[in-house]
Amino acid sequence: MTVRTGAFGAASGEARPARAATGGPEQTGDGREQTSGGPAAAGGGLTRRRLGARLLALGGVLVLHAALPGSAGAAGAAGSPAERRALQGLRLRYGSARQAGLLEKHLEGVADEARRFLGPSPEHPYYAGAVVLAGRGRTIALHRAMGHAVRYADYDGRTDRVREFPEAERIAMAEDTVFDLASLTKLFTSILAVQQIERGRMELEAPVCRYMPEFTGGGKEIITVRQLLTHTSGLRSWAPFYQESTREGQLRLLWSVRPQETPGTVYRYSDLNLISLQLLLERITGRTLDALLRDEITAPLGMHRTRYNPPFSWRRVTAATEVQRPPWSGLDRGLVWGEVHDENAYALGGVAGHAGVFGTAWDLAVLARALLDGGVYAGRRILRPASVELLFTDYNTAFPGDDHGLGFELYQHWYMGAMATPHSAGHTGFTGTSLVLDPSTDSFLILLGNSVHPVRTWRAGSAPRVAVGNLFARAVPVRTRHGGAAWFSGIRPGASGTLTLPPLRPATAAARLRCAVWWDTVPGEGALHLEASADGEHWEPLPFSTVRSTGGAPEQWPRGSVSGWSGRVWHRLEAPLTSAWTGREVRLRLRHAATGRYVGRGVYVDVVRVAEPGRLLFAEDRPVDADRVEAVGWTRSAD
Repeated sequence: MTVRTGAFGAASGEARPARAATGGPEQTGDGREQTSGGPAAAGGGLTRRRLGARLLALGGVLVLHAALPGSAGAAGAAGSPAERRALQGLRLRYGSARQAGLLEKHLEGVADEARRFLGPSPEHPYYAGAVVLAGRGRTIALHRAMGHAVRYADYDGRTDRVREFPEAERIAMAEDTVFDLASLTKLFTSILAVQQIERGRMELEAPVCRYMPEFTGGGKEIITVRQLLTHTSGLRSWAPFYQESTREGQLRLLWSVRPQETPGTVYRYSDLNLISLQLLLERITGRTLDALLRDEITAPLGMHRTRYNPPFSWRRVTAATEVQRPPWSGLDRGLVWGEVHDENAYALGGVAGHAGVFGTAWDLAVLARALLDGGVYAGRRILRPASVELLFTDYNTAFPGDDHGLGFELYQHWYMGAMATPHSAGHTGFTGTSLVLDPSTDSFLILLGNSVHPVRTWRAGSAPRVAVGNLFARAVPVRTRHGGAAWFSGIRPGASGTLTLPPLRPATAAARLRCAVWWDTVPGEGALHLEASADGEHWEPLPFSTVRSTGGAPEQWPRGSVSGWSGRVWHRLEAPLTSAWTGREVRLRLRHAATGRYVGRGVYVDVVRVAEPGRLLFAEDRPVDADRVEAVGWTRSAD
């Protein structure tokens, strides 16, 4: 069962797309339509990830560390080349798109897409300003600021009109502008929790009440640490802590909350999970969450512009958020600038497990690089590689489409766009922030916008995040083995196209179509089809098999189509024409269709050939045949 809720009357976590428990399509609050169907990699077998998950779940940190190949010990013995470089003290640097292994024209498109949402989107600007940062490896190839960090002085909800600061008093967005990161805070809290699991002070599958006896009642006593981290506790999405004037009252409110469903039977994104985890961490360590953040993450990594409760001296370099007044806000605070936007985090003194951390795009890039390098940056380790891998391990296979690691969301096209793969991890924040990491391409994308400035009702959904994610995914090239161009489907939502071969007449039942294919589509919402027709009007599926270029057993596709993620490797496709077409004229075509709102990286087709023993019927690499291909909606692309 899956339950998703949006922001409560006061600002909560980023609103998530709703999904029906049956897995069928369901309209969400911002008009998105999604279907269930997570990655197809949920099969059996004890994979490296499952092994690590089981061991860490049992609290076997030392065993886990020794069991996973490529992991490094606390003393810093390195596994992968990337991790070894990180341990040597190498840091992020600015460089060109080429130095990052990216395509400049598409990388520039990332900035252009982010800038587009400074205008009507569709009526009001999506955000007053934004900072976008993108990189691959240790190279930051794009870091741009646009718009205003501070523009609006007040907002009138009755007329939907704003009062802007005079031009001279507005503050332009800068690359080092500090943002209220909102629910990206949850990632920091989750990392702190995994650190305690590493150290043996907390067990992933232990009930929370083992460490906090007050955390009981109504079934709460069976909620585990893992369920808090993966939003499967059954707790409701929020509670109005800002209505309680004392800390004691706030705690009573939390202790009184009862699960709405049996823990482990539902996915519901909930701030209460991370607030509970905050109290758990503070109970175990005897330190406040802001001190833990500083001592265990930001100071070791050199993230000097990331903290709770930024000082007043930071205000001029901080992006303003919302003009908070009832009824759209739970509090009447006027323009919130330099203080946490989330009402509950504000009531909790600015330090909360679900919201409250402020930071810059550069600092988030440092965190991204540390996680992509196995928990180490510039020689300083915050996590072991096995623990980082578990942050990106899907614990929610029972809830397809709601893939979730320990704190990190996984494979979410609704804000990652075409960057979403079964390995992509990230999170969003209600104020307009997002972070996406893709270990499969060693890349990261950060978009920070003040989208609740002047008011939260001016924006909906994640259109800018999806747009920049699509373009950045396009900036990571796909190369053919021969280095030349291949047919490319494009990544436009709702697009379709066909590659149709000229009429052929096989003489034997041994005729075969062969080609190279590479695909990445949204599962259930995009596919590559192979079809055959006798008259060019009525088409039927043509079954085929594929084999990875890296080796392995063939995969059979009896329905004549593939979708999802192919692993960023080329596959060899082979389709027998069978005796049904012997001596008959047949037309063959490859068809791509994207039926949903979101897209993957697209489909590539290369070196199409049709042959039978002793006879080549069609070869795309022969000029006379290449000119006879009818391409609709496909283009030739070298990247």
